Amino acid sequence: MDKYDAISPLDYRYYTGEVFEKLQPYLSENAAVNYQIKAEIALAKTLAEKKICSAKIAEEIEAAAKKVTASEVYEEEKRIKHNIRALVNCIRKKVSESAKPYVHFTATSNDIISTAEALRIKDATEKALVPELIELERTLIEIAEREKETLQIGRTHGQHAEPITFGFTTASYVARLGGRITKIKEAAENLRGKFSGAVGAYNASSLLIKDAREFERAVLEKLGMKPGSHSTQIVEAEYMTDLMHAIASAMGVMANTADDMRHLQRSEIAEVAEMFEAEQVGSSTMPHKRNPINFENVKSLWKEFMPRMVTVYSDQISEHQRDLTNSASSRFNTEIVAAALIAATRLKSAMQKLEVDKKMLKRNFEQSREIIPAEPAYILLAAYGHPDAHEAVRRKTLEAEKTGKKLIEAMMKDKELKSYFSKMPKAQIEMLKNPEKYTGLAAQKTEDVCREWRERLKVK
Repeated sequence: MDKYDAISPLDYRYYTGEVFEKLQPYLSENAAVNYQIKAEIALAKTLAEKKICSAKIAEEIEAAAKKVTASEVYEEEKRIKHNIRALVNCIRKKVSESAKPYVHFTATSNDIISTAEALRIKDATEKALVPELIELERTLIEIAEREKETLQIGRTHGQHAEPITFGFTTASYVARLGGRITKIKEAAENLRGKFSGAVGAYNASSLLIKDAREFERAVLEKLGMKPGSHSTQIVEAEYMTDLMHAIASAMGVMANTADDMRHLQRSEIAEVAEMFEAEQVGSSTMPHKRNPINFENVKSLWKEFMPRMVTVYSDQISEHQRDLTNSASSRFNTEIVAAALIAATRLKSAMQKLEVDKKMLKRNFEQSREIIPAEPAYILLAAYGHPDAHEAVRRKTLEAEKTGKKLIEAMMKDKELKSYFSKMPKAQIEMLKNPEKYTGLAAQKTEDVCREWRERLKVK
């Protein structure tokens, strides 16, 4: 099938090039079957260890299983209408009569499916997604450190507020994404498998194995996994739910970062710009346009995949020991992982090409320069004993707006306020007259945040 025959945008638009190479070993249908084969091999090896079958038979099963392809399994599934039994049949066709009884021995389908799905999503997360998120984090840290002293007007409710630095702005995303990466790593490490049978009570394995729970641990240990604390036919849903939530919330941080960068590129703000390539086109009809497409794309991906958490939460509900209502829906968990990696890749690329326009940053700051001293003046006046400093400054701001006078001059000439200003040391007066110095601990906080996440995530 030509890729343009695909019906999912993930397949024909996003699942290409670098992303394909990173995810194909884990999230493709070939990978799904390969991970199921890994589970079957781990089972056979453990059966041999426990003297249920010989080591030679386990080796035969392993060799045969490694020759099975996804296409074979799907062809067999068409015939018998059962995916795991199809896999078992394909393995059995390639082994001797003496080995056939031990293929899939004591296992139920979801011993294989639950374990294989958890393992491949764990691997995709740890080996593909997390490294890409850390590269994005590295990019954000580098920008924050580089721009830690770059003056920017802070904004609350879309309005100019107090001075900060562009590095301080970026450090917010560093901290938030760092926290999400930590949660993703924890949740991925905690994904569990199972080999406890059709209802989770070890019915089949207990017939021949003295300690069926230890047997389960031994099978899963070969795959680098632990058993769920109380599986039924399926592993408890909460392990996967926690991971999908951590990933979706990381996408939320990326979307917020992208959205802020998009707004800062508005023509009337223009504090940053996404660097365009030489032949890149921004609009089909307006040749001058430089649209922030990658930032918009990241937010758009989040809009599509964040609501899928409703399905993930719905999959926590399974009647009695299990129903089949998660059979189709849980298959789409892989797309959440893929979308997060795609978003991280796009945001990393856009941030690496981000141009910070210090001239425009200064211009925007200057728009509010004369009114910025309102807060520090109010705090200092109160500190030096004024009984209603907030109201006094508020009235002076209104007066300055009406008359066009500079706020600090209007306040310092005010008879009521003069005595309080006379108590202030020279440094405080200088700061009121030069509000670009009123950035608090923005640069220091930026350094602290970047240092913390470099250390915690081992970002060099």
